[in-house]
Amino acid sequence: MRFPLTGARRLGLPRRAVSQILLTQLAIAAGVVVLATGLFLAPLGAQLDDQAMRRALAIAQSAAADPSLASDLLASGATADSPVQATAERLRRATGAEYVVVLDLKGIRHSHPSPERIGLPVSTDPSEALAGREVMEIDEGTLGRSARGKVPLIAADGEIVGAVSVGISYDGVRDRLLGAIPGLLAYAGGALAAGALVAYLLSRRIQRQTRDLAFSDIAGLLAEREAMLHSIREGVIALDRHGRVRLVNDEAARLLGLPPQHFPASPGTADLTDGAGTADPVGSLTGRPLDEVLGAGRTADVLSGRVTGRDLLTVQGPRVLVANRMPTEDGGAVATLRDRTELEHLSRELDSTRGLIDALRAQDHEHANRLHTLLGLLELGLHEEAVEFVTEVVGVHRTTAEQVTEKIHDPLLAALLVGKATVAAERGVPLRLAATSLLPDRLVDPGGLVTIVGNLVDNALDAAVGSASPAVEVELRAEGRAAVLRVRDSGPGVPAAHREEVFTEGWSTKQPEAHRERGLGLALVRRLAERQGGTARAGGTEDGGAEFSVVLPEALR
Repeated sequence: MRFPLTGARRLGLPRRAVSQILLTQLAIAAGVVVLATGLFLAPLGAQLDDQAMRRALAIAQSAAADPSLASDLLASGATADSPVQATAERLRRATGAEYVVVLDLKGIRHSHPSPERIGLPVSTDPSEALAGREVMEIDEGTLGRSARGKVPLIAADGEIVGAVSVGISYDGVRDRLLGAIPGLLAYAGGALAAGALVAYLLSRRIQRQTRDLAFSDIAGLLAEREAMLHSIREGVIALDRHGRVRLVNDEAARLLGLPPQHFPASPGTADLTDGAGTADPVGSLTGRPLDEVLGAGRTADVLSGRVTGRDLLTVQGPRVLVANRMPTEDGGAVATLRDRTELEHLSRELDSTRGLIDALRAQDHEHANRLHTLLGLLELGLHEEAVEFVTEVVGVHRTTAEQVTEKIHDPLLAALLVGKATVAAERGVPLRLAATSLLPDRLVDPGGLVTIVGNLVDNALDAAVGSASPAVEVELRAEGRAAVLRVRDSGPGVPAAHREEVFTEGWSTKQPEAHRERGLGLALVRRLAERQGGTARAGGTEDGGAEFSVVLPEALR
């Protein structure tokens, strides 16, 4: 699918996300290096000026501390061969200062690097030093611009007799500043190169993770994913590597009985990702463990991968679901869910229809035999025997229907039991209604009870076929507002160790048929019972058969 070009493309910049990220990182790294270099150089000149002035002041303080300098100043004149000049020049050469000038109270030089300037007034104002204050400054003099330090010269009696002025050439300070720049630029270049290398490696990783797509492509894919997740009629639930819910679409929330998960809408391009790169619907499920969201059970086991396989069946609430799970590269997984409830109901109705067709086919064959028998009796002139034969045949069917409708007043349940009795008779298994059975026509959910009774009777018939004395007994009675159902069979029974396991989805001792999976009937029975606040249990009979009991406390109006 093609996406419209972005503004970056029109400006001649690369369209791929990794290239734009790399250029952005390089620009940021270069900007940071330039800024850091500028911030370092800006105070460096001032620091070097301060160091030079302090050095000049220290030399001046050292010279003024010599007691012989004050006495020589008072004893000698301002000449080039005076002891003051000799001391000052010796100190200048020893310290590397540009000049060391000693002056009297009138501002007349008694020393100077240029002897011809001795005896002349100084070029700058010496009043502060002569007043007893120390001075640091950058100033312009006869020798050019320099960093200066001035201190008063005090005699042995404590009187100020002059001042000492020391200058450090400003060209030396500037040379130090310029000399520091190449090293600083070398460090800056190294930092920039390291940043560029890290940016390149990071961009390569992003390139692998984004499949070398452009930002517009990624935004388009996210928008399409949101639309797809909302529109498909198949549940999708995504988990991270720790088993936490990362995404639940609308259909999955409906199938699992979870609160709807709404994604934030945005105009144009949808942004569905959080900091971890996962969808972030507005809801309470994202980031929670799957077992906490669904609770313990087969559905959570299937979706988390603890139960593996293809097209796994599970029951969640009243729904029969088909689940498939696919691991992802980051260690998580995506599971899909399909609703098979209606298909399962249709499958069971098909089974019932097939059973009824087989029963009708058998009855048709039996009816033909009875008609032949009746015809023979009439041809032989045995009219009384023919009347007795017809009365007996009609009475058997009428008795079965009357026995059911007298005790079961709900028409759906009565019709189900009459039909099951016919099927059971054709399979050679007597289906009896217990004498204690009595159920009024006040059921709240007759359809649910029909499903429960039908599943239990079908299982009982399958178990009883082939036993020594096949029989199935159904007891259905009301206790206040509660409905109590017991189905007993003469089959091999259920071992005590498996009496809870038989209600688990997928557990069955029968071979699966081509059109549906086994192991769902009893699971549906328990779920339907629990949905009405009831219970479903498995037990045994005295002769070794199985007994299934269901109690629905609020089944009657």
